[in-house]
Amino acid sequence: MRRVTIVDYGMGNLDSVARATEECGGDPLVTSSAKDLATADRIILPGVGAFGAGMRSLRELELEAPLHEQVIGRGVPCLGICLGMQLLAKTSDEGVDTAGLGWIDAEVERFVPTAQDRRIPHIGWNEVVFAQDSPLFAGIPSGRDFYFVHSYHVVCRNEADVIARTAYCGGFVSAVTRGLIFGVQFHPEKSQTVGFQVLRNFLTL
Repeated sequence: MRRVTIVDYGMGNLDSVARATEECGGDPLVTSSAKDLATADRIILPGVGAFGAGMRSLRELELEAPLHEQVIGRGVPCLGICLGMQLLAKTSDEGVDTAGLGWIDAEVERFVPTAQDRRIPHIGWNEVVFAQDSPLFAGIPSGRDFYFVHSYHVVCRNEADVIARTAYCGGFVSAVTRGLIFGVQFHPEKSQTVGFQVLRNFLTL
């Protein structure tokens, strides 16, 4: 059974992510300890809230460097969920100018309402349409609905990093990848069967 380290930096719905991970066959460990990262077979970076607060918390807990060592240095597969996906980017326009982890060449921007999609934040079920094949979505048809809660979205500079998009406020990137680094803007732990399949696929990479 794979040890899945779920990073606790005070910004996530950790219990539901841990329960879903266990149900999907992983051995979850919720932790804010850098030492625990060293034993991880997989790393999940969940998150709900503001980009700046999330990065400050990671740095105050001295987790940024150990995360970089494991994910970039050792190649441990990592999945960012919601805010966790946004933290993979280089910067965000949310609040103060705060640098992200920088693993994906991207910026995080606030949604601009359109005539068709006025409600911000974007809450509820919406289609995820694949931009390219990815093992993260193995066995899942393109266009299935996943559950979202967010006001900001990732804007990638490199289209090769984009694996899925969703039609809201003119369209946004709903999943990214670079090597064994993955990010999903939706909540797989709240997305029922298809969300759990995403987690199973991540555990088997």
